[in-house]
Order: sequence, then C-alpha cells, then structure tokens
Amino acid sequence: MRVAGLEYRGAKEINGPLLFVEGVSGVGFDELVELVGPDGTPRLGQVLDISASSAVIQVFSGTEGLGNATTRLRFLATALQVPVSREMLGRVFDGLGRPKDGLPDVLTGERRDVHGLPINPCARHYPRDFIQTGISSIDMMNTLVRGQKLPIFSGNGLPHNRIAAQIARQARLRNEDVDFAIVFAAMGVKYDVARFFIDSFERSGVISNVAMFLSLADDPSVERLVTPRSALSLAEYLAFEQGMHVLVIMTDMTNYCEALREIATARSEIPSRKGYPGYLYSDLASLYERAGRLEGRPGSITQMPILTMPSDDISHPIPDLTGYITEGQIVLDRDLFQRGVYPPVAGLPSLSRLMKDGIGKGRTRDDHPHVASQLFAAYSRVKDIRALASVIGEEELSPTDTLYIQFGQQFERTVIAQGEDENRTIEQSLQRGWEALRILPRTELYRVTTAELAAYYDPPGQPAPAESAP
Repeated sequence: MRVAGLEYRGAKEINGPLLFVEGVSGVGFDELVELVGPDGTPRLGQVLDISASSAVIQVFSGTEGLGNATTRLRFLATALQVPVSREMLGRVFDGLGRPKDGLPDVLTGERRDVHGLPINPCARHYPRDFIQTGISSIDMMNTLVRGQKLPIFSGNGLPHNRIAAQIARQARLRNEDVDFAIVFAAMGVKYDVARFFIDSFERSGVISNVAMFLSLADDPSVERLVTPRSALSLAEYLAFEQGMHVLVIMTDMTNYCEALREIATARSEIPSRKGYPGYLYSDLASLYERAGRLEGRPGSITQMPILTMPSDDISHPIPDLTGYITEGQIVLDRDLFQRGVYPPVAGLPSLSRLMKDGIGKGRTRDDHPHVASQLFAAYSRVKDIRALASVIGEEELSPTDTLYIQFGQQFERTVIAQGEDENRTIEQSLQRGWEALRILPRTELYRVTTAELAAYYDPPGQPAPAESAP
C-alpha cells in the first residue's frame, strides 16, 4: 500500500497548465497533488489522467516557474475538498475556496469533496413552488420554480449581469418566510463585473447572505474548472444540511467551457463540435444536475447559469447542450436591447418547462396559465404581422392586424420593459398583461375563459374595449 505523502522529483513534460509525470504508482484519478518549484512555494494540482506508470496533473495556480528537473511533488491520497460553513456567507473566496477578501480562513471542521455526492433520482422532490423575481417577463411568461435550472442565454454587451443581480436582490417565495442565501460563482470574468455584483449586493443589503467564489480573467484558466464545483459544494451544504433555500448564479459558463477546451487540447484529446471535448455534455450535466430538492430535506438549490452565446448563435454547442440539460432558458434579444427595452427578454425563444407546475390556482392566480398562453399566442401573431408590414407597408394592413401592431408596442413597452429597481408582484404583472390584451378585440382572445374575460378584460367600471372593424 502506498504511503500518502511519498515525494517524487522531476517531470517528463510541462505543457501549459499540465504537468506530465512518469514512474509513479498507486495514484488515483482526481487525487490532490502538492507541487514545489525552485522558489519553494507550494502549489496545488489535481490528477487529470492516469495510466500504468504515469500521470497528468493540472496545476491550479499555473506552471510558470516550474522546471522539469527541479519540480518536487507529493500525492496526497485525497480528492480536492473545500471548507463549508454558514460563516462563509458574506465572504469572498477564490475558485478553490481560499479567502480572497483579506479575512482569516473559515473556522470549520467541515470539508466537502468539490464533486459532491451522487443523488438518488428517486429521492428528488419535483419542483413546484413559484419564485417571484419581480420581473414580469420572467414571472408571468417564463416562471422560475424553486429547485429549477433556468439559464440566461445572452450575448456580448447585453445586460445579463444586471438581470441576474436584480433577480438575486428581488427573488422570494410568496407567503413564505424562509432562510435564503445566494452563492455566486464567477469564472473568467473581468474585475469590474465582480465588483458590480459586490456593489449590487451591498447596496440592496443582501451581501450578508451571499458567498462569492471568484476566478477572474487574470487567474489561471484551470481554476475556472473548479470554481463552480466549489460553489455548488457550499450550496449543497447550506441547502441539504442547514435547510436553506439557495440561489446559485454562475457566470460565465462560456468561459468555463473555453477552459475545458483548452485543457482537452493540451491533453491532445480528439475534438468534437467547435473543438470542444466530446464529454462537454456530461461535464455540464455534472454541474447542472446538482440543483433541485430532496425528499425529507427542507432546503433547495435553484440554479441560474449565465452563458454568452458566441455571435448570438443559440445553436452553438454551449447553449445547445445546456438547453438539453436544463428546464428551459431565458433568452435575451439584441433588437429589444437596441431599442432601449430593459430587460430585453425575448418573448418567443424563452421558455420555462416547469412553469405549468408552479403557477395557477393556489400558487399564483387562477388566470395565470391562460393569460400567459394568450400573450404568447398574440405576440407570435405580432411577429408575423411585423414581417408582413415590412413587405407591404403598415397602411395595407387590416384593422385587426393594426390592433395587433398596437398590442405588440404596448406589450414591449409596459409588460416586458421595467425599471432595474422595479419589483413587481405577480398580480401587478398579470394586470399589465390584461391591459395589453384589452387592445385586441374579444374575438381574438381564444385562450382565456369567458369568466376570466368578464373578470379582467372588461371589469365593472371600465369602458369596453373597441371591437375590430368588419
């Protein structure tokens, strides 16, 4: 049996963040390694690949300054672990869970494997509880449910960080006083992005309930692969051991995937689509599937990963595979953004697959499912009519089509658009939806019931909407 801590000297090859060692035995996959270079400073690494007598090690702090002959290393016979404690709320850490805010190490005896523990699918509790974010285009049209994985698909220059920060500030469970926390993981982002989130959390007063894991753009790319796993390890502890409801925000998943591709290339792996490794799907799933609720456990983990689509291409491997794993997506629209609409949530490509189970009677309001369906149908018609008007001109449209154009304008101006600090209740969002629908004639509203029309479309004391011309 190998003695933990046996020291090896020398490396066969150093390639980017990878170090290749030969003549080792008894080494385990994902095992932690301590390396010491000529300057005597210890570094941490992790076994990435093994064979009969060799190992590939990824060095978290980079291989700069290491030499083939002078490097000393010791295999620690343990997987990478991070400290977990409620004391970590209100603190800032690096991707490996080490303090980055100048404060002392967290005093806790609890340490968890960053890869987490496998969850029995039969132990999962189906997500059904509505989370009110205060954003109408999400609450009413693409509802977020506790325990859901709902990513934000964005593009360079779009306000995805502002939207994520607004959700973190405003998200709450209706009629329920719960212990709530936010775990924020940043991978390869610029310092100003990290500073924006810190300032936003401090300004809103939620900073004491936020734990931040930062691997910034100038940090080694290998650290980006560990950062979300460190954050999720803390989230699992807070949710399933401490009974808290945790919102995990991970940005930017595109930077994470780029780091994964960089490592795969250095290992000379056969590339798949766009040069990404063939296991990109399973690797992303190992992160996303750590969200949810467990039977018999009061806490929950809700994920909102943020990814920037290269060239706004939703068919790119990263958003494409993410969409297969998660339960929907919030897609940001560049055209709405250029027209000054905030948040520029695209009405038709956005989707929440768990929405139907978290809204309606006893959860939001009885008319919610039908109103959302009618708004989707009407806005889809608006898109078609706008395309037609671009060809024949608006003056050639029928009276009903003209009303749809007016509906689309009000829908984007009063339902989708709202202030960055505006926190709407679901009742206020639904009221704005009905006000937009009142532009259309009653005969066009075929997805709502007669009772709902009587209660909300032409309530007592309100003038009746104009019918379309023959």
